[in-house]
Amino acid sequence: MPVTRFAPSPTGPLHLGHAWAAMVAHDLGEMHLRIEDIDRQRSKPEWEAAILDDLRWLGLDWTGPAMRQSNRMAAYGAALDRLWSAGLLFPCTCNRRDILAAASAPQEGAPLHGPDGVVYPGTCRGASRAGPRPGGVALRLDARAVNDLAWTEGGTFRTMEARTFADTIGDVVVARRDFGTAYHLAVTVDDATQGIDLVTRGADLGEATPIHVALQGLLGLPSPAYHHHDLVRNAAGRRLAKRDDARSLATYRDAGWSATALKARLRESRIAP
Repeated sequence: MPVTRFAPSPTGPLHLGHAWAAMVAHDLGEMHLRIEDIDRQRSKPEWEAAILDDLRWLGLDWTGPAMRQSNRMAAYGAALDRLWSAGLLFPCTCNRRDILAAASAPQEGAPLHGPDGVVYPGTCRGASRAGPRPGGVALRLDARAVNDLAWTEGGTFRTMEARTFADTIGDVVVARRDFGTAYHLAVTVDDATQGIDLVTRGADLGEATPIHVALQGLLGLPSPAYHHHDLVRNAAGRRLAKRDDARSLATYRDAGWSATALKARLRESRIAP
């Protein structure tokens, strides 16, 4: 049986989209739970407790204790040290306004958008990479170091040429100045540690897959298969977001919905009732 994971952030209530993501992970494999709480300002213990309550109410169990990213900074630091020592990272002092201005320069044309927003124009790529890994600064992966990529998604073999990665994804942030790590690096390291061999997540995160495959290759980590499921949407066709508290599982539970009925509705239709 594949090893899967459900990885919510404890920054608000679980809504129907989270429930569907957890159901897919649970249905397709042996599900592990990961609490993605590297954003310490927004992550709250009460939201983590609510996540566990909601999963139990849905009847979705998981294997072993939950992993918490806030406990794994040493593992992320070790991965960053390895990439830094290999000369694959560079420090970046640009803010969003700097990046947009540089990417919008007349000689550059219209800014190109990738998985993390505007593709980084390489402003700080020439910064010094000598000495120990610097702290208190954002670190970016030099996209020119990425080789051609290959992975399996939905049972289909997928590829991306190194040039395409550099042009359309670019130098992604692997450590934020205020976090000491970043989403892409943390989930890549965590998936390997938890032995995840099938990553299930929403189709909106599909663009991030080449980034994770690239990091797996550079860090010598195994590459799992990927399954990107459809999203739960409201009646207008917009996907549910964290701000949709009105679609929270607690709201449906308080309105008298049973877990069985709610799960049946999600399996039948990904339109929120």
